[in-house]
Amino acid sequence: MAEIVQQRIEDRIPELEQLERVGLFTKKEVKSIIKKSTALEYKLHRLIINKEDFIAYIQYEINILELVKKRRVHIHYHFKRQDIEFPIIHRINSVFRRATNKWKDDVQLWLSHVAFCKKWATKGQISKVFSAMLAIHPDKPALWIIAAKSELEDRNSSESARHLFLRALRFHPNNKKVYQEYFRMELLHCEKLRKQKKELEQAEMDMGEYEFSPEILSGKLAEVVYRDATGKINDAEFVISLLNIAAIFDFTKELQDSILQDLQTNYTEESVTWDFMAKRELEAPGAGEELQSAKGRASDIDRREERCCQVYEEGVKSLHTEPMWTCYAAFCLERLKRKTNVQELKEKRQERLLGVLQRAHNSSLLKEDYYKKWLQILISSADVEGAASVAMAVPQRYNQSVSMWTLSLQTLMQLGSGDVGRLFQDAFKHINPKESLPLWQLLVQWSVANQSPEETEAVFKRGLLSAVVAVAMEIKESYLDWSYSTGGYKKVRKTFTSLQESRPFSKAFFTRMIQIEKEQDTPKMNNLRDYYERALQEFGTSDDDLWLQYIQEELGALGRPENCGKIHWRAMKFLEGESVERFISRYTLLQTGHL
Repeated sequence: MAEIVQQRIEDRIPELEQLERVGLFTKKEVKSIIKKSTALEYKLHRLIINKEDFIAYIQYEINILELVKKRRVHIHYHFKRQDIEFPIIHRINSVFRRATNKWKDDVQLWLSHVAFCKKWATKGQISKVFSAMLAIHPDKPALWIIAAKSELEDRNSSESARHLFLRALRFHPNNKKVYQEYFRMELLHCEKLRKQKKELEQAEMDMGEYEFSPEILSGKLAEVVYRDATGKINDAEFVISLLNIAAIFDFTKELQDSILQDLQTNYTEESVTWDFMAKRELEAPGAGEELQSAKGRASDIDRREERCCQVYEEGVKSLHTEPMWTCYAAFCLERLKRKTNVQELKEKRQERLLGVLQRAHNSSLLKEDYYKKWLQILISSADVEGAASVAMAVPQRYNQSVSMWTLSLQTLMQLGSGDVGRLFQDAFKHINPKESLPLWQLLVQWSVANQSPEETEAVFKRGLLSAVVAVAMEIKESYLDWSYSTGGYKKVRKTFTSLQESRPFSKAFFTRMIQIEKEQDTPKMNNLRDYYERALQEFGTSDDDLWLQYIQEELGALGRPENCGKIHWRAMKFLEGESVERFISRYTLLQTGHL
């Protein structure tokens, strides 16, 4: 190993001598480079090699390259590149090749080599790296696309890019992204040829040696790609993506018309087609004279939106599905959100949206998400009757959805409806008990605000009987808070005493009672100890924070500091796992006054 390393270092001597001779590095710096390079070389030739050592070596060499580049600029010396930079670049490429041969699956390593080649190496070297990478990773479409783009952009070779895309399609015949980028590449190639032809014509040069096929210039190759792609991938969204790519180029009108014709003929069974066709109406040119005033512009926008809605209307007649109605409602909602100073336009947009939502609901084809927006619009426009009607209808449509029941009940509570109590009963009949926590929280909130204390207490007692742990624990905490707010300390003590033996418990149940006790004018330490002891019975094996709070309580004005040692001993005995270490470190901080 030592002989190989020595040989590698000796191979570096000519370039290091050049660096010193031309004044880019000092003698001391050259010695430092030799020392560091020797250490790095030894790491690369150990029996067990690490990827990190290769990366460190490459990074060190790149840093030298960067430093040489800066020093050249500083001293205005631009010669001997072949003797200085080229050997370093060659060495880095060699180390990259060794690393990628060893760790073939590391895509990031391959891409790092590509990035280095783009910045420092020759263009031919990039192709070799991509070729080796794709031989190992032909299953990754993104790498084929990166390689083809590199051929087109870095080497200016559309032929090589096309060849790579065709190879990629052999491995990924139904990959949308590959087809999209291949289609884009052909259009870019066509655009480049058109520019070349235009420049030659402007320079009045003889075009005899150049061949510009009219078919290629008009984008026929891109059309071939499009036909092949749509023959294998029958998807309206994909066709629309190709149409959007074609629309970027100003010479593709015929191709766009052809794609549009295909879309209207073959993909009318998909909602995205109707959505796309409708939104195209917004881009239609308007009357120039009317656009001078705000009202004229609003009138023009309104006409365009009407044309969009006509297309959507055809869509919902032809395709009476939830996705189609969703597209229609989404469009109307998006237009309503747009700011306008013309009140008439705003009112018309709202009326249009409400009509679409109502019809979709009547057809039982309105998505859950839109009910909330619908109710918000009705309430903001003070349509109490309409909001109440929708709120009552929502649970009938989605009678097993907790979010829909919650939305309906919240709306009716906000409107002060008398049907809330009955609706809560219906909700608990339909909803899975395991998902009922939001409904219980809402019921408690409503009962506290609208019912007598006796009725509210009955709600709490009913909730305590729930078999769902989360519900029972939440109700206990709420019951404590309600008891304290309505009956004061005596009432909350009575409530706590009645609940202290019935599991399940949450930590918050005990900490809330501790907090209430400490809020009194004369807190009783015996009561606090009782709360802490009960909490530690439940959570003492894992909650180190609770033990520390107990110790801090005993160290306070009401406590007995002599009890702290016994509590500490018990904590060390009860706590398990990582909580022991946390307790020890935090107890030490407490003793030293840092907690």
